[in-house]
This record gives sequence, C-alpha cells and structure tokens, in this order.
Amino acid sequence: MNQSIKVVVNRSGGTAKRMGDKLAAAIEAAFTAAGAKADLALVEGKVIEQAISNASSQPVVVVGGGDGTQSTAAALLMHSDSALAVLPLGTLNHLAKELQVPADLKGAADVAVHGARTAIDLGSVGDVVFVNNASIGLYTRLVRRRDAIKLPKWLATVPAAWGIMRRMKLRPLCIDMGQGEHTIVTPLLFIGNNRYSYQGRSLGKRECLTDGVLSVYAVAPRTVAGLVGFGLRALAGRANPERDFLALGDVEQIVVSGEGKIDVAHDGEVTRMALPLTFRSLPRALTVMVPVDKPPVATPTAA
Repeated sequence: MNQSIKVVVNRSGGTAKRMGDKLAAAIEAAFTAAGAKADLALVEGKVIEQAISNASSQPVVVVGGGDGTQSTAAALLMHSDSALAVLPLGTLNHLAKELQVPADLKGAADVAVHGARTAIDLGSVGDVVFVNNASIGLYTRLVRRRDAIKLPKWLATVPAAWGIMRRMKLRPLCIDMGQGEHTIVTPLLFIGNNRYSYQGRSLGKRECLTDGVLSVYAVAPRTVAGLVGFGLRALAGRANPERDFLALGDVEQIVVSGEGKIDVAHDGEVTRMALPLTFRSLPRALTVMVPVDKPPVATPTAA
C-alpha cells in the first residue's frame, strides 16, 4: 500500500448516519482492500464545504454523502485539475448511480483508486451549482415539509407530498427559454442538468451526462386530481407534451423573471433566491472518477 487518498464524509448523510460508529472502520477497510490508505475526515454537514475546500488541491477528492453533498463538492472542484470520486452515503445517491459507481463501499473505493477520469456537465443558478436538477414550485415545499417530519426521507415523502398538494399555492412565473418572455402558472418548473425523460420506465432518468443542455419541464395540471392523473400518465409512458406541459424543451439557458425572492430546490436542498434567476448549463465542468469498464449512463449519439 503506497497511495494515500483524501476522503471527506458528511456523517449526517442517510447511509452514513445509519452506519454510526461503524462508518470510519468500514471506509478505511474498503480503501485498504483497494490498495490505498484513506486520509479520512468525518464531519458534520454544516462544515462539509470547508472540509472539501481543504482537500481541493488533491488530484482525487473522495466525497461521501448524498446528492446535496456531491453538488457542494462539484461547486468547489469544477474547472480544476482535481477529480471528484463519489462515495454513495446519502439516501438516494442519484449521481452515483448514473456514474455507475457501485453502491457498496468496497466497490466505490475501488473506483476512486483505480477508476478512469471523465468530464461531466453541471447546472448552475446564481452561485448555486447542481449535479442533477433544480426546480421551483411544489417540490421546494415538499423538501421543507419532508425535512420537518422526523422520519427517514423516503418515509417522510408521502405525508409531505399529501400535505402540500392539499394546500397548493401557485405563483405566475415569467420565463425566457431563448425565444422571448412569456408568463406561465405552474405547480412545478423543473430544470434538469442534461436531458431527463418524463415517460414510463425511464421517468426521471438521464441518458447522458454530457449533453450540454438543460431539460425544462413546466407542468400544466394545477389541481390534485390533475397532478395525480399526470403522474399516472407519465408512469404509463402516456404523458402528452401538449396537454401536460406549459413549457418543454432543451436549452443552454433559461431566465426566470419577477420581483422579490423565491425558493429554489437543487439536489435535495432548498435556497431562497432573488429574482431574476438565470439557469445555465456548464458543459464538462467537472472531472469525476468512473469505473474503467462502465461509462457513465450512456454516451451521446451523433446529431
């Protein structure tokens, strides 16, 4: 063993929190099995940004946590010579799955030590960076309500969703996707980093992490019954672009205008931000570690 690798872990993350006192030993054993010594920092979520910043000069920075933690790391490591290696220790771990990083610690450690470097896109809004998606509307309220319920995220989502749908508050949004401004009233404006599917088995998934575009969906139904119907149609692969969406498209940038401030959800976190907001695609802005034999999701097809 002749390699030391910096590992920063948000011990407040879903899986990390469940592992408790066993976490440090399990991580160290995983990296030992991969032929490296883990220079490990276990920190609380409130200081994760500083801990990652302290490690940002390393060629590879391993970051353990969920998607919110990974987006924090992405903001610090983008446009640099450092590569982010994901240790999936959150609840959903969407980025890890789409990078084909194994869910187990030994597999993820092996990718961090022996994997290949590749560049992926990021999204941004103001000074916030996101690796998966951002949104305005119902989901921001769901996140806040879910986090207030003292249950695991997956268990708290159902009562949180029911609560917000019973008391929907809609706000007009002025959006510009590059063809002029127009006003919409939608329960959910979704902005994905790269193209997201809204149909069937591929619902909520990306085919590629290097499209260089943002995927924009503004949901049309504005009642509980309408939203339930839309959800069922989407799951069945029958969502209708003309009926179910007020705006739909792939763009490099979208501007949301208005006065005052608005809540923006990004990778499971919520930030209150001042309007107007410009959402941008940041092509190939972040270097990540991926398995040598498995490219992240799919490679883009030629136009």
